[in-house]
Amino acid sequence: MTASKPGRSRFSGRLAEARTSAVGTRLPASAVEVTALAALLLAAVGNSRLWALPPAVLAFALLAWTWRGGAAAAGTSVVARVLLLASAYLLGAVHGGLDPALAVGVAVAGLAVLGEPLLASMFEAVYPVAANLPGIDSRLGRGPDTRRVALVNGAAVLVALVCAFTGVFGWIALAVSVAALGLTLFTGLQGLKLVRARRNGEAKLLKALTAYEPIFLVHWNAPAGTAYQLAMWLPYLERLGRKFFVLVRNQTNFNEVVGLTKAPVVMRMGLNQLDEVIAPSLRAAFYVNTATVNNHVARYTNLKHIQLNHGDSDKVPSHNPVFRLYDKNFVAGQAAIDRFAANGVSMPAEMFTIVGRPQVENVAIATEPIASIANPRVLYAPTWAGFYADSNYSSLLVGYDIIKALVARGCSVVFRPHPYSQRSAALARECDRIRTLLADDRRTNGRPHVFGAEAEVAMTVADCFNASDAMVSDVSSVVADYLYSEKPFVMVAVSTPAARFPEAFPLARAAYVIDAHGGRLEGLDTALDDLLGSDPLAGARRDLKKYYLGDIPSDRYAQRFLDEASRYL
Repeated sequence: MTASKPGRSRFSGRLAEARTSAVGTRLPASAVEVTALAALLLAAVGNSRLWALPPAVLAFALLAWTWRGGAAAAGTSVVARVLLLASAYLLGAVHGGLDPALAVGVAVAGLAVLGEPLLASMFEAVYPVAANLPGIDSRLGRGPDTRRVALVNGAAVLVALVCAFTGVFGWIALAVSVAALGLTLFTGLQGLKLVRARRNGEAKLLKALTAYEPIFLVHWNAPAGTAYQLAMWLPYLERLGRKFFVLVRNQTNFNEVVGLTKAPVVMRMGLNQLDEVIAPSLRAAFYVNTATVNNHVARYTNLKHIQLNHGDSDKVPSHNPVFRLYDKNFVAGQAAIDRFAANGVSMPAEMFTIVGRPQVENVAIATEPIASIANPRVLYAPTWAGFYADSNYSSLLVGYDIIKALVARGCSVVFRPHPYSQRSAALARECDRIRTLLADDRRTNGRPHVFGAEAEVAMTVADCFNASDAMVSDVSSVVADYLYSEKPFVMVAVSTPAARFPEAFPLARAAYVIDAHGGRLEGLDTALDDLLGSDPLAGARRDLKKYYLGDIPSDRYAQRFLDEASRYL
């Protein structure tokens, strides 16, 4: 098999996305600033106070946008609001004489608005340092409400324009502007206090961690909504019985992890902040993904760096050369080791340790052939589209037809899509279609389908395995984990034609394959006949189970990981 080469096209795609994002963010702001400049010019050259109406409408629109959450923090549309204040000043000066109170009000409001970028910077500097760590009370409260500041300052701009339009009540503009500046300054003082508290916590951090005496750390950095990567390992890391802490690199991850464990959680954003967390007692660092910033910690040569990953599959990311970064790669079985060589990625044998997948220790093993089960329940667990085209294995675009065929055969369905499916509008629509189909059939025929929050939140992946008699999935770590149950499964060939699918993804040798390459389903009925009937691949599954998940006694399955991890602690 030839390894895929994302190369330049992948980089170009990411660069184009970044440019599009930057342009998409900047264009609306530029349009508002140009509109504000036009309003300023109209106010300067117009011969009537009615020219105050266009800038007033724009000011009101900015205020409404802030109110609805368009400006989550201070510092948005500063240029536009300053230009609108200049419009108010010109309207008062050109048309009938300038009210001194209005002039001072405009100046004070301008100071408040110009102070917002500094306030925004301060807000960004207010973040938690640690949670659950003895000696540090640094889970900061809510930071200053900069959206409230932006709202009040926007109101001051609007009031100044209204006063300029009417030609009277300049003292009202002054009063509102003074209140706006006062709120800006007060919020700034709040921010300074929180920044000081954060810095005090940081100054104590190494001392507190040294006193805590952790033996290992777990480094995790990932997009929001990816906490399952860490959550699957935390129970087993806790069972090691050694002190540890979780090191995260952004506040979103911090908030997610605090809800998962009672162990200390520490947040360090920059590379230059990591010396503060490398306590003398540390012996090892564990990783559950291949995030780029893992190398920030891997540079500490006094630690043993162990990659756990968050599943085993035949996907392209599972044989990425980046795994060379770690001292040890804990893998589920020999298949994970052979995958690198099969794809031309040279890895020294001593870098690998087979530990199985402890997460499957409670997965029930089949006790009877599926043909003997009336109205079997089938788990449909499709993966998502991946970050790049070469790792798009999702069958969701044909999932509706697969589910319809299962229902027509009298099966009940457990539907659990990958959580990232919601990040794609197309995949999210297909998920909704499937849920609607299952809801209609449950209401009409009374079949006990399981979907929505019940399958995706209330149940674990292992629960879904145990609630099913067979599975339909894609190229995914879910398939390798399901192999432990010895129950039959279908794999949907999306990225590769079915004829070449087992060569590209060896686990498919134990699967009944549906061809969805090119977007059209082929072999669906044949695959479902085998899946739900004679099941000719039962023996192949038992053989591949040891190859993919390790030849480990079931009564001590999770203990293998605990024993191997303890060797480095």
